[in-house]
Amino acid sequence: MTVKATFYHAGCPVCVAAEDNIANAIDPSKYRVEIVHLGDDRSRIAEAEAAGVTSVPALILDGTPFHINFGANISDLK
Repeated sequence: MTVKATFYHAGCPVCVAAEDNIANAIDPSKYRVEIVHLGDDRSRIAEAEAAGVTSVPALILDGTPFHINFGANISDLK
């Protein structure tokens, strides 16, 4: 059984590099990774905030937010 992981980003170079290196490296036998581009889908910003995302790129694993490097504050995406 796999657990859902969500990778939030805004499409900036830092975010794209994190997606290429982190999100794509996660073991698919353990996690189903959903990639959410908040710049393209602003309707999901509130969802990201509710999950604890304060900046992107961020990865949610088992309900815990992990902030990876720094691309943008979540408030800058609104």
